[in-house]
Amino acid sequence: MLGAIVGDIVGSRFEFHNHRSKEFELFTDECFVTDDSIMTLAVAKALKKTQSKAKRLGLTSFDEEYLNLLKRNTIHYMQEIGRKYPDCGYGGRFYSWIFSDDPQPYNSFGNGAAMRISPVGIFARSKREVLILSDVITAVSHNHPEGIKGARATALAVYMARKGSGLEEIRESIISEYYPIDFTIDEIRDTYRFNETSQETVPQALQCFFESTSFEDAIRIAVSVGGDTDTIAAIVGGIAEAYYGVPEDIKDRALSYLDDYLLSLYQSL
Repeated sequence: MLGAIVGDIVGSRFEFHNHRSKEFELFTDECFVTDDSIMTLAVAKALKKTQSKAKRLGLTSFDEEYLNLLKRNTIHYMQEIGRKYPDCGYGGRFYSWIFSDDPQPYNSFGNGAAMRISPVGIFARSKREVLILSDVITAVSHNHPEGIKGARATALAVYMARKGSGLEEIRESIISEYYPIDFTIDEIRDTYRFNETSQETVPQALQCFFESTSFEDAIRIAVSVGGDTDTIAAIVGGIAEAYYGVPEDIKDRALSYLDDYLLSLYQSL
């Protein structure tokens, strides 16, 4: 979760002013928190509240009552937290969903499905649970098959990284089950453009991680590829945190960008 927040903040100033190089200052006064961090925190809160209540009720993540509770909590916390930040960068349809009195999925395959899902890879206890939790959380808004797919791939990569899988093992799983990644970042860097779809964001983000040598390197590669930079870096950061961990100096700098409410929320999770 922290990795996604770091990626979001570092990438925020480059979203509409792409920087095609790994050489840049990670944190500046131009960096800020966007919807990527806010929705990631909301998903983490929904998972924590659901699992806490489920434990008291003796439910497992394979019970229908558990999944219905997770769905309700996901909608509740995404709206409750999201409404406090109306100008944080939501897309038009998601903005309407956040402020709707009757939020319904709208067949979205936007990359928002993947940018908020990293907490699933941390909470899940098996690959099967990764898919179940990811699908429930994603489908409250992004219920298009490509949205579901992008979130699944991201959450699985986080889970495998957390459980100690190597880069090549994670890559093989992603390629065999989700995306035929047949490019390098150097090959696409000059031509890749802004794209908000899962299918044109998640594979690129995953390849950034596969080419990385450290957490910071992963974030720098993510920024250098361009496109929807804050979201790509958030996706990469969530996976890279699970694999490498986040250096303390980067953690401290990133958390300094959270306001009191978001920082308190982060510390409670």
